[in-house]
Amino acid sequence: MRLALLTHEPFYPPSGGGSAEAVYLVKELVNRGHEVHLFCPDFPDRKQIAARFGIRIHPFTRWKMGRYTRFRSLKYLAYPGALRKLVLRASRDFQFDALFSQHAISAVAAGKLKSDLNIPVVMNFLDYLTGFMESWPRWVMPRVVLNRLMRFELNLPSRYDANAVLTVSTELARRFIENGYPESRIQTIHYGYDSTLFRPTLPSSPLSPTIVMHGSFDTHHLGPIATEAITRIAQAKPETHFLFIGKETAALKNLTERVRRTVRSANIQCTGFVDYNSIASGLGQAHVGIIPYESSVGTHCAFVAKMVEYTAVGLPVVSTPLAGVKAYFENEPSVRFSGFDGEQFAEDVLNALENPPSEEDTQRLAKRVATELDWKVVCREAVNRLESVGDGR
Repeated sequence: MRLALLTHEPFYPPSGGGSAEAVYLVKELVNRGHEVHLFCPDFPDRKQIAARFGIRIHPFTRWKMGRYTRFRSLKYLAYPGALRKLVLRASRDFQFDALFSQHAISAVAAGKLKSDLNIPVVMNFLDYLTGFMESWPRWVMPRVVLNRLMRFELNLPSRYDANAVLTVSTELARRFIENGYPESRIQTIHYGYDSTLFRPTLPSSPLSPTIVMHGSFDTHHLGPIATEAITRIAQAKPETHFLFIGKETAALKNLTERVRRTVRSANIQCTGFVDYNSIASGLGQAHVGIIPYESSVGTHCAFVAKMVEYTAVGLPVVSTPLAGVKAYFENEPSVRFSGFDGEQFAEDVLNALENPPSEEDTQRLAKRVATELDWKVVCREAVNRLESVGDGR
């Protein structure tokens, strides 16, 4: 097939979250002999990366895009229309056989392009994007506006009659089905990781308790639960090292300031941006990985990348009880699902430090995710579904 792959994220290097999947998805498509045309925001060394992956890149250059760009939300709203025009221009020279969208933002463009070009579309939802905004302050995101945005996103597959939908979790799939999208067209593929990068390891400094969290550190990642939990842990165990792997965002700065108002000596470290290929080495320094997300539709529908990568390196995990990951990891001894409560979360983290799971349990879970969630497995399922749509099945 000649495939148009649409995304709102720069392709390379992966910046974390859902962006990592695109790299492995492209590899799987090219390995199967498909001609991939990637439509995405421009990024450095684009021509060299296109040659390296054997693809053609059609860069979006009208304005800067990225998870840390200024006025990000406004740019996201304007991007689908501009992306649609970019694909239409390219379609004058190339006849595409199918469209594949990554995330909800590009799904808007893909849905409209389906009727423009009269070709099938597969929508890949790696999260419920607008659902995360439930944890935003009401003055930032009024609930009347939010409810409309959430309905619009959930209606995308039905509105544009998508030929197939891939979801990151069974929870998100359930919501699409309840909203009227045919169950026969939907498939949960979860979220993966690179088992050649994330390997089981033991902490290098067993006498220094280290708690790790990595990611994009958005508002919904670091709310009152995280603030209270980290404050209580720092009070109870002052020697604890809190390691945040990723860009130091406003949300992370605010959390640090709030914690240090109570515990001035709290040992909180932020590494700054770390390339996807190097995250595992940082996780290897830790004793417990945490996911202190606030409760929202978005977080419950997520299949959190942190959870997959923590367990892949053999870390015990403490997480709030998010439906998407709880359905998969609930019965694993090395994963503790706490409550949506900072005090309880702190107690569970301290208990995990004092009473870690057995190495047998962490290694067994690491093997399970390697077998079921390696990117090769996840992307194989995604491309299988795409090919079945392209073949008219």
